Amino acid sequence: MKRNGTMVLNAAVMYGMGQLHDAWRAREGDADDYITGSYYRRIAKTVERGKIHGVFLAEQITNAETGAERPTGALDTATVLAHMAAVTERIGLVGTASTTYNEPYEVARRFGTLDHLSEGRAAWNMVTSAHAGSAAQFGEEFLPDPRERYERAEEFMDVVVALWESWESDAFVGDKERGVFALADKIHAIDHVGERFKVKGPLPFPRSRQGRPVIFQAGSSEAGRNQAGRLADVVFCAQHTVEGALEFREDIRRRAASFGRDPESVKVLPGISTIIGSTEAEAIAKKQTLFDTVSIDVHLAGLSKWTGLPVDALALDKPLRLDLLVPDEDFKGGVGWRRSVVDLAVKESLTVRELLEQAPTAHYQVVGTPEQVADAMQERYDSGAADGFNLMLPMIHEALEDVVNMLVPVLQERGLFHQDYEHETLRGNLGLSVPL
Repeated sequence: MKRNGTMVLNAAVMYGMGQLHDAWRAREGDADDYITGSYYRRIAKTVERGKIHGVFLAEQITNAETGAERPTGALDTATVLAHMAAVTERIGLVGTASTTYNEPYEVARRFGTLDHLSEGRAAWNMVTSAHAGSAAQFGEEFLPDPRERYERAEEFMDVVVALWESWESDAFVGDKERGVFALADKIHAIDHVGERFKVKGPLPFPRSRQGRPVIFQAGSSEAGRNQAGRLADVVFCAQHTVEGALEFREDIRRRAASFGRDPESVKVLPGISTIIGSTEAEAIAKKQTLFDTVSIDVHLAGLSKWTGLPVDALALDKPLRLDLLVPDEDFKGGVGWRRSVVDLAVKESLTVRELLEQAPTAHYQVVGTPEQVADAMQERYDSGAADGFNLMLPMIHEALEDVVNMLVPVLQERGLFHQDYEHETLRGNLGLSVPL
């Protein structure tokens, strides 16, 4: 089925250097260049050269889980994105900020500021922190349970949106001759009083060119899907199988409709990890090198984290112990990540060793030539399983350069990806309307 329009692509910059656990060892460049401005300027310019819709900057606010083993925690997201904005004109600037360890007013002001400075290219990736190590950084002994985190996030999101919309679209006048800066009756104190927050508002500046920053959301639990359907513009998810991706996108669209929204106003972007070579053999060799960079103990620890299964229950040459999986509502980690990995293992009857090789991360992995990678993306896009993809780059800068130099031209030749940006704002380039 040939779909109208073209796919959306974002380049995900995970943990500074890439999604690969030991990317800092395998990639080019100094081990600490991910804390330099030149590193992020290069990423931003490369993303824009490839006409990719946006750069997606994940933020992990602690390295408590890994200590000094590797760089995990990233620099402050909004600060880095503002730096990228200064050297680009069209790419979207997507940044994570937790609803568990922030306040609504500061997030609304921070991303509203970024939206103005970038002239309408900012997006907030709304997450509820799932990393237990984050709690101690904010003076708490334990991470709140998922139900509490999502209840806080619901109210948090409503307050942020109300603050972004506290100035009506025509509130700013700027008439020097008459001495009218703005119309007071079109600037509203939101006077929010809820179970967790009490916020007066308004924000201290007008709306941005795109009405408000785009909202990204990443949550696949029941509560997370409801949040996505109610308010998210773009939904990021982990889906290894086509069937899982189809079910997820259809479910999000159905939920959006139940909240009175046009399903077309929500873009679903599963993660995809691409390892590209000029030949299939070259791509496979790259993949093996990357896989071997990480010890088997680290691979097993990652699988344990995604599934909740203890490491000593992960026998390499046996299937996953499905009987030991706790129910979703009792799982402390990312439900979507777990479902994605487990569904793949069940569908293809994989042993733990085979699962680690085929799915070394929680995201769908494709290894091959640019044409083979494009085939896999086209299958999911044309089937309606995705509106595009978050490119989960194993290493920066190598994997990003491969996407821009090798994959993007093939997608453009097939009419699957735009030739150039058509709008100045991120919302416009995503095909989303400006909120009234």
